[in-house]
Formats: sequence, structure tokens, C-alpha cells
Amino acid sequence: MSLSVSLRHRLGDFALDLAFEAPDGVTVLFGRSGSGKTSVINAVAGLMQPDAGRIAVAGRVLFDSAAGVSVPVHRRRLGYVFQEGRLFPHLTVRQNLTYARRVQRLGPDAAAFDRVVALLGLGSLLNRQPVALSGGEAQRVAIGRALLSDPVMLLMDEPLAALDGARKAEILPYLERLRREAGVPILYVSHNMAEVARLATHVVAMEGGRVTQAGPAEAMLADPGLVRVMGLRDAGAVLQARVLRHGEDGVSDLQVSGGVLCLPLVDAPVGTDLRVRILAQDVMLATERPRNISALNILPVTVLALRRGDGPGVIVQVQAGDDLLLARITRRSADALGLRPGGTCFAVLKSVAVAPTDIGLGLQS
Repeated sequence: MSLSVSLRHRLGDFALDLAFEAPDGVTVLFGRSGSGKTSVINAVAGLMQPDAGRIAVAGRVLFDSAAGVSVPVHRRRLGYVFQEGRLFPHLTVRQNLTYARRVQRLGPDAAAFDRVVALLGLGSLLNRQPVALSGGEAQRVAIGRALLSDPVMLLMDEPLAALDGARKAEILPYLERLRREAGVPILYVSHNMAEVARLATHVVAMEGGRVTQAGPAEAMLADPGLVRVMGLRDAGAVLQARVLRHGEDGVSDLQVSGGVLCLPLVDAPVGTDLRVRILAQDVMLATERPRNISALNILPVTVLALRRGDGPGVIVQVQAGDDLLLARITRRSADALGLRPGGTCFAVLKSVAVAPTDIGLGLQS
């Protein structure tokens, strides 16, 4: 495991009491505001010393209250990206990027510099001052600076929270490339489900200072029991897909394990692996294959679980091939259809229901 965390800490009336382990990839600490996510990442960084616990990164113990170990912040070899870029205003982008290496007396590394500049698309920005950067550009520079400090792990505390929708859409592809190409595990804090679906390989769900559940992203996002934490409107599963073809009618065909998914033209070459987020509220269920309807996506599925809330709704977990989906329907519909675990039906999805921002690069692309 890349990261092992066990800690207890009291902050006034709020108490952290949790433990989790995270593999390589992007581990997202997910939960509502005030659940303790930033406190955890600050403890890993060494910006907050827990009352008790143990923290290890890549097998190296950074904090152990029982053994009296607490490695200073500057010796933890962790790159931290905050909500705002926090760039030095008097330095150029190039100077900001090389700052950490100079401070740590690591010496220049031209190959690493060129690689990070290419990875984050910073070549045209190197001679600019931070005041001349957009919010998305500034965050890309901040990420580059953290990478060039030669970290064993990146810590990212809601790095897109201060950006508007357009800037978020601009920077998400760079974060996907970072996940795939940088080779550095990432601990990422977010309460935005769209970001989690695009980036996470592992999810740690938090509530009230505790970990409620943790596991691989696809399984976690498709778990009906976590809908309360995700939020009804944001609940949805992630499918692994591969681009098969682009039609002249402006529709792309994607291969998923349960069949073919038709979506509005996807900006990716044939053969590209993608992750597609499908919201539960956009999935309809039918006990017979619908005929003569406009929806292009009709997948045979097996019902795995039904979760009834206090209101009129039901969350239904279904399996399509190897993938899991969620459908949000009414109790009346679930009863009328006679849905039960083990039963079969069809999941129906309009092509235009999937937003472009819910389509991202797969882990292998």
C-alpha cells in the first residue's frame, strides 16, 4: 500500500477517529464539508500533529505517536497542492516551477522539468508572471511545482474548488494525464462527485470524522448504500468503455462489457479507453425490451439490490456485463415492475443524458 493512516485527534467539539489504507493511483477522500477530509490530508503532510496514530507513506513511517516519531514537514517528501495556486507573485512561471528544487538543494533536472512542462502543457506560460495566468493555468503551475519537488506522493486539497465550470473542464484532462503518466500516487480531497468519477481509482468515504467505507472507485460509486453520502442528484456509476467508431450522424459507439453505448460525438480516437459516468436519475428500467423509442441505449441487466429510502424513491443496483449501474426510480415503479434481486430487466439510457464532462480518459489510455 502507498499510504497507511490511523489517527485520532480532537478539534474542539469535532473528533477524528479513523483508519484506512490506499493503494497506488488516485485515492479520493470524499465527504461533505466538515467531515474531516482536510484535517486528514494536513496530518499526512505534517501540518497538523494528531493526538495519536500512525502514518506511513511507501513503507516509510512519517508519524507514530507510540514510537515518538514525527518527521518534519520539509523532510516528508510530499508535494502539496492547495485550493489556490499559492504561486510566488514576484517569480515567473519557470522560477515558480524550479523553486522547490532550489530550496531543497536538489539541483536542476532538465529532463524532469521538460517532462512536467509537457505533461501539464506549460510551455507557453514559462515566462509569464502569475498575475497573467487564469485560475486553471495557475493550478497547473502549482501542480507542476509540486511534481518537480520529487515527491513520493502528491496531496491535493480540493484543487478545483476555486475554479468555475469552464476552468475545471480545462484542467481535468491534465489531472487524468497526471494519474496515468506521472507515476506518483495521489491523495485527493473532494466533495464533487464529477471529479471523483473522472479521477478516482480508490475512494475513502468520510462522515463526521470517520471512514464509513473504502474501496475501488467503480464499486464504491455503484454502491446503493453510499447514495446518502454522494447525494441523490449526484449518485451514479462509472463504466469502463472503449471507442469503437464515430458515426457520420454525430454519434459515437463505445464498447462496454454489457454491450454498446451510443453517445453524442466523443472527442477521442477509435480505440481510446474511457470512463463514463452515468447518473442514476438518467437510467430507466423495463421488464421487456422497449420497442419504437428514441433512446438508443438498451442494455440487458440483472438486479442485484434495491435500497428504499424514507421518501418515495428506490435506488436499484443492476449489473450489465461486468459493470454496475444505479437506477433511481419510484417505489411505485419498483413495485409495479416486481423488481427483486436476481431478476432480469433492461436498463434504458438516452444518449444525450451523458454530459461531455462525465466522459474522461480510462486508466490505460
